[in-house]
Amino acid sequence: MAKINKPEVWLRGPLEGVIPLLQPVAHALLQAREEVNELMIDFPEILLWVKPVGLASPAFHLQHISGVLDRLFTYARGEALTQHQLNKLSIEGKMPEIGYSVINLLEVFNRQVDDAIKQLSTTDELILTEKRTVGRDKLPSTVIGLYTHAAEHVMRHVGQLLVTSKVLRGQ
Repeated sequence: MAKINKPEVWLRGPLEGVIPLLQPVAHALLQAREEVNELMIDFPEILLWVKPVGLASPAFHLQHISGVLDRLFTYARGEALTQHQLNKLSIEGKMPEIGYSVINLLEVFNRQVDDAIKQLSTTDELILTEKRTVGRDKLPSTVIGLYTHAAEHVMRHVGQLLVTSKVLRGQ
């Protein structure tokens, strides 16, 4: 499969329906999705849970970036995490008895990015500086702070996934 060369997402123009202040967040999430999906093409299932030199496994990164989006966007809506979200957090990086496939993990991630973009497109600019709290300790943040951190955190793990997957493939 030949790679199609096109500009990074942020150089393709504004996303329809997303306010200007949230364009960088949306661009980063869509860029992450493109990079992760391309990176994981034909990734060997047997390597999904391998932790080279003690680093996090590719499966962990895929679970974590989906979970981070889910959790931080929940806080941005002013909601607390559900028990289901807390359960998912507690198993991130732990190999399940019935394994996830690369395809399953990518489907969850892609769906989470779609949900995040949808939420960004329905966010009113007037609430961006509203206070929000994070976690059980109710640490202070804002709507725009949560969105920005979500994009930054996802891209950090995309970079780690890139390196880990290349190490595991011996590239």
